[in-house]
Amino acid sequence: MSYFPEHLNKLIGELMKLPGIGPKSAQRLAFHLLNVDRAQVVELAKAMVYAKDRTRACKRCFNITDQELCPICRDPRRDDKQICVVQDTRDVVALEKTREFKGYYHVLQGAISPMEGIGPEHLRIKELLQRVQANPQLEEVILATNPNIEGEATAMYVARLLKPLGLRVTRIAHGLPVGGDLEYVDEVTLSRALEGRREI
Repeated sequence: MSYFPEHLNKLIGELMKLPGIGPKSAQRLAFHLLNVDRAQVVELAKAMVYAKDRTRACKRCFNITDQELCPICRDPRRDDKQICVVQDTRDVVALEKTREFKGYYHVLQGAISPMEGIGPEHLRIKELLQRVQANPQLEEVILATNPNIEGEATAMYVARLLKPLGLRVTRIAHGLPVGGDLEYVDEVTLSRALEGRREI
């Protein structure tokens, strides 16, 4: 038995479809929307529709943008000797926050996952190979996919395709989080940290 009107149940149900939103969070958000001014709700709805209609994939790297090329691809100060391959746009944001990488990106828009029916043909791997072959200045491709089974499989697959092209193909190191205690770290992360050790 539902305690809410049908239209409110519908709103809660739609909010629950968002990632990380369970029933209680959906109810809290729904009641918040009911309690704010109608103008705020309209602005939120317009912003969602506008973002959905205007956002598209960058023609070159497949990052999200509202123009033909994303701001990173339009930036002539970037180093065209390096391409960093990531799974999605959020990874670009995470890497940009470090201010360490000065090259360009290539967003695969996912990872190989046979369990979910995602094969290499569903990703932007073909476009990556075309970019690599069209850029004679390119020296290194950095594979920065997630450190899980799907990310590792994707990195290995892409590396196998890139190696014959005579490029330096590297994988980001995986290791210990800053501030973490060794006793709480899982064996895989700890072994990766040992493999990725460097001289100081």
